[in-house]
Amino acid sequence: MTEQVVLLEKTPPLARVTLNRPGVLNAINIEIRDALFDLMPALAIDPDVEAVIFAGHGRAFSAGADVREFGTAPSVTVAKQVRWLRDIWGLLVDFPKLTVAAIHGYAIGAGVELALCLDLRVASAETVFAVPETAFGMIPGAGGSQTLPRALGIGRAMDLVLTGRRIRADQALAWGLVDRVVPAGQHLQAAEALARQVLQVGPDLVRRAKMAVNVGLNLPVKFGLLLERALAD
Repeated sequence: MTEQVVLLEKTPPLARVTLNRPGVLNAINIEIRDALFDLMPALAIDPDVEAVIFAGHGRAFSAGADVREFGTAPSVTVAKQVRWLRDIWGLLVDFPKLTVAAIHGYAIGAGVELALCLDLRVASAETVFAVPETAFGMIPGAGGSQTLPRALGIGRAMDLVLTGRRIRADQALAWGLVDRVVPAGQHLQAAEALARQVLQVGPDLVRRAKMAVNVGLNLPVKFGLLLERALAD
């Protein structure tokens, strides 16, 4: 029997989505992308779910893209095209309900990029972060070139992207890469508690606030203000 690469647990109003390739530190492969691409639309319309927690099984949140897939494609270009056929990154950014990353161990490359597509990020104190794609002759290809500067500012995003250096959770918090740092091993509990706290304002308000921020960010200010006014009514 094939082991599921993405696990789903529901405790309404929360759902927990867990990357489940612990032997390779939850490296994101085609199977994980396909599973998320099929799962997220279902959760978007699930009346029992108002927030989704993302986590990783084993020793890491995610060590990034499974680079071994690049060697199975006719070229690096083809490998990248395969990654983009199912745009889980855009799907996560546009997801209408609250999303929270519960990060521990390692968040590397596409693991960081996945977390940045979510609304809030809680990290265990021992977590190590890096965006090392340049070492492989690539730029971030899962949204990082856009989400990193929006979250960290241009200078810090350039630092991480161009040097590929690793930073710890306390620096990630200071830079705005994560929103909370909690003692080691408490990331899941803290992420779920944060989700429940946010949902106290009501799921409809969460949806409207997300839309105001995410859509308005890409509009000229005068149109963003019109959007805000429409959503506030």
